[in-house]
Amino acid sequence: MSPTRVLVLNSGSSSVKYQLLDMRDSSRLATGLVERIGEQTSRLKHTPAGSDPRERTGPIADHDAALKAVAAELAQDGLGLDSPELAAIGHRVVHGGRRFTRPTVVDEAVLAEIERLIPVAPLHNPANLTGIRTARHLRPDLPQVAVFDTAFHTTMPESAARYAIDVETADAHRIRRYGFHGTSHAYVARATARLLGRAPEEVNVIVLHLGNGASASAVRGGVCVDTSMGLTPLEGLVMGTRSGDLDPAVIFHLMRVGGMSADEIDTLLNKKSGLIGLCGDNDMREIRRRVDEGDEQAQLAFDIYIHRLKKYIGAYYAVLGTVDAVAFTAGVGENAAEVRAAAVAGLETLGLSVDGGLNAVRGDEPRLISPGHARVAVAVVPTDEELEIATQTYALVER
Repeated sequence: MSPTRVLVLNSGSSSVKYQLLDMRDSSRLATGLVERIGEQTSRLKHTPAGSDPRERTGPIADHDAALKAVAAELAQDGLGLDSPELAAIGHRVVHGGRRFTRPTVVDEAVLAEIERLIPVAPLHNPANLTGIRTARHLRPDLPQVAVFDTAFHTTMPESAARYAIDVETADAHRIRRYGFHGTSHAYVARATARLLGRAPEEVNVIVLHLGNGASASAVRGGVCVDTSMGLTPLEGLVMGTRSGDLDPAVIFHLMRVGGMSADEIDTLLNKKSGLIGLCGDNDMREIRRRVDEGDEQAQLAFDIYIHRLKKYIGAYYAVLGTVDAVAFTAGVGENAAEVRAAAVAGLETLGLSVDGGLNAVRGDEPRLISPGHARVAVAVVPTDEELEIATQTYALVER
């Protein structure tokens, strides 16, 4: 029998998240996280299916040491990287530019192109590359597959993907809207169609991926036609620490009048803005607690967050023309009932509303929270980016 297991790796600058899945039934055999790589206080948490988690702390020098530690934990459960049942390793890669429109088996040319894209993803692509190279070194005989955050959005028409700036300048520096969170948007759009009992090709969905990073997409018949993030993940919705949409002249103003450097403005907009910049908290649970206590600053932050979110729902409704469902996903989208209710409040004329009782229910399964008579379904669909990466990886190596 052909091997059916896929190891999914998500390599960050100082962390590695991983899951081992059996694609016969999409079951998870093990999950884990290595964090604070390069520090004396590194931590590995490993959870085999059906067992209690195991933790180890102590220095893990680099990603090579981290993946060797992961391999040792898996081997302890009889799931080692040398297993003949391992079909491939799937890697999350944040930026694939215009070239990578689908999952891709990694070779030297692919690595070179991912490296060439570092200037447009300086925080993410280097870490993704490190994880791929380390995994190739550990299992050079095994297919390594890159699954790109940007790939799902490469179907956007030029009218949505291009900025209205000089074409030669834009092309010379690869300036266009790429979008991110693509594996999540792809998974959720498809899962929403299943929830409605229809094929993805028959359904138009607005997907709202609301976590610390947040993005929206307009999906027509399973194909992305617009998304809120752009050249980088900074554009679009108000996020935990990112500003989202901003008049570009604010940057010039801060340089000329505020005396700030480009690096200082970059830090301001990516790490000190959004919810944390507005009220000092980027955790929606804490913000809602403060709102309930009458904190005006937290209330304003929440109102700004919802205002931007509602604008994108309306904009993508206009882009799609007909909307079958709005799907909330990711940490905030799946858990913050107040956000979901506020986001669609006042949009009843567009066919959008939520049932208070259904919206208050918590759960791990996709579910509808709109009343039965609603013209547009409103859904909560837990995302599963690791399963999406594993599914795309396995489909590619099977072909």
